[in-house]
Amino acid sequence: MHRCADAFPAPTAPPVSAVAAGHPTDGAQTLSRRALILGAGPAWLAGCSSVPLGAPPSEGTALGPAAPAGPAGPAGSILSGDHGAPPWHDVPLPGKRATRYARSRKDGRTVVHARADASASMWRCHTRILPSELGLLRFSWRVDALNAQASVADVEREDAVARLVLAFDGDRARLSPRTRAMFDLARSLTGEAPPFATLMYVWETAEPAGTVVVNPRTDRIRKVVVDSGATHLGHWREHRRDVAADYLQAYGEPPGALIGVALMTDSDNTRSRAEAWYGPVVFEPRAAARRGDTPRRA
Repeated sequence: MHRCADAFPAPTAPPVSAVAAGHPTDGAQTLSRRALILGAGPAWLAGCSSVPLGAPPSEGTALGPAAPAGPAGPAGSILSGDHGAPPWHDVPLPGKRATRYARSRKDGRTVVHARADASASMWRCHTRILPSELGLLRFSWRVDALNAQASVADVEREDAVARLVLAFDGDRARLSPRTRAMFDLARSLTGEAPPFATLMYVWETAEPAGTVVVNPRTDRIRKVVVDSGATHLGHWREHRRDVAADYLQAYGEPPGALIGVALMTDSDNTRSRAEAWYGPVVFEPRAAARRGDTPRRA
């Protein structure tokens, strides 16, 4: 079993300020600076390691980069088998304020508390899970209030109160010359190229659950709406997803290796505030995967 959040790094100084990618086409979409940087790449290729939980710090203590931890047993590892690699860390977005990610307690759970104030950044973990090993993904989150101005389907209002971001490897030679050029630009701006494809699970304000949304500025990012509207506000939402099936539905082809996982709460485009709590992210073996709700295209 692969775990991506039973343990959180010890708090450090507040972070500075996050994922991109998708289906190979020759479309004429313009990749924005934000879209280019949101999925930045080679650092995704390292593996996750475990970090002891320790005593939760006071609310509002930001989680920043932490030193790699030593080996740990399967029950304590973020991604078992990847000991000694960088743990979860903040990923800044140049020119944007940082969303604050803090270790906290909520409803008796140890969680990551995300608070965005006209900000955008990611809390990211590097890994590598081959397509043959991709199984069932389990994650949970809680949202108490929606950002009424936000919509992941609107380029001017593209914010989400809660996202789980998955980055995938792939054959970049299949990308159009335009997209490869934009990836090169992203590398020059950030030191990392975007991943081949990104699949996001999102809590959306208006689009119905099950909808697949193609990023308005680039089809290198596709989003599956797993929660929508105010019905479940104030309650923990427990999700179980067949990642390979969701990727196939969104992109029309099987996924490559999973190379990164991130949490993201952002409100920079709407210049507003957003808040969410995230529980553990767990990948179960492929044999355990069961098909969840079938996403549909917007």
